[in-house]
Amino acid sequence: MLSEPSAVTVRATLPAVGAAIGEITERFYARLFAAHPDLLRNLFNRGNQASGAQKQALAGSIAAFASHLLDHPDQRPDALLGRIAHKHASLGVAPEQYEVVHEHLFAAIAEVLGEAVTPEVAAAWDEVYWLMANALVAVEKRLYEQSGSRGPRQWEVVERVDETADVVSFRLRPVDGGPVADFRAGQYVSVQVALPDGARQIRQYSLSGAPGETVRQFSVKRVHGGTAPEGEVSNHLHARVRTGDVLELSEPYGDLVLDAGPDTPLLLASAGIGVTPMVAMLAALAADGRPAPVTVVHGDRSPADHALRTDHEAYTAKLPDASAHFFYERDAQPGTRTGLVDLADIPVRPGTRAYLCGPLPFMRAVRSQLIEKGVAPADIHYEVFGPDLWLAQG
Repeated sequence: MLSEPSAVTVRATLPAVGAAIGEITERFYARLFAAHPDLLRNLFNRGNQASGAQKQALAGSIAAFASHLLDHPDQRPDALLGRIAHKHASLGVAPEQYEVVHEHLFAAIAEVLGEAVTPEVAAAWDEVYWLMANALVAVEKRLYEQSGSRGPRQWEVVERVDETADVVSFRLRPVDGGPVADFRAGQYVSVQVALPDGARQIRQYSLSGAPGETVRQFSVKRVHGGTAPEGEVSNHLHARVRTGDVLELSEPYGDLVLDAGPDTPLLLASAGIGVTPMVAMLAALAADGRPAPVTVVHGDRSPADHALRTDHEAYTAKLPDASAHFFYERDAQPGTRTGLVDLADIPVRPGTRAYLCGPLPFMRAVRSQLIEKGVAPADIHYEVFGPDLWLAQG
């Protein structure tokens, strides 16, 4: 994929670029938003910009892509590209926006690295960028064609359910009365809201209802302030959106979807609001009457904080060969466990395919335990809510 002269140059300069990539992305976003302030108001997540998470994810993805080109010249990093492309498609990213990114990214590289950016170095990294950008454009084009839409659609809230003190579910129907396209369990939609300061911010939320329904359902956990910025959109949805209100939703996207033969044992592990795609998966499995073993694992602060617990239990109970293991840090009840998720005494069948969703420390811990129990790393799939710092780190 990468020409030999460029590969030599990228290999020689990757350590320097990698060491400076954090400063490069800092300068890049500063330049981009100075030239296009509307992008920060209406496209980029202001919370992730404030916390630095988006900068880390961009830096990591560029470095990971370049490293992959060098280490695996005959393979495309489809996992990295697919994850980014699904997110971009949910936001409606257009091909011409890659030209804008290119302009400000390479200006930032020149600012940070100075005279080290010779014409040869610039040409080599330009090739890396366009290999990544053109691959993303191609994947995103295919996703748009599959969904039949690039732009958002208006949906009316027909029901609001307070699941816990901090989690609310919204059920919506399209304002235009048109059909509701099906989705694959585990996918998400982008939700766009108008905030009091006039910004139109977008966030992704997993679809937590059963596939095939005539309504869309997504669930939102209110993000409180603390070490990270308070969630602008989550708090707006909790405080202001009621039955009868209208929201703008994208078509469903996301690559964490059930993909296993009918005889493959499954393990669905979640923590906190990571329960949302798992409940949709269980709904799909229950509707299919899946005969193979399904192991359900969930961790939360307490039973009262366990959103969608009734659905979690009900769908599990409908499966012919399923077991549920719930862990709570406090107030554990009979039949549940106290403490963090621990797979030590939970049977994991040979050939299990696992799906994980929750905070990164939880998923790293569960992944390690699964590998120790003999699950192949390639059979462990996950979803990160927010910038994917895990995938970008390789």
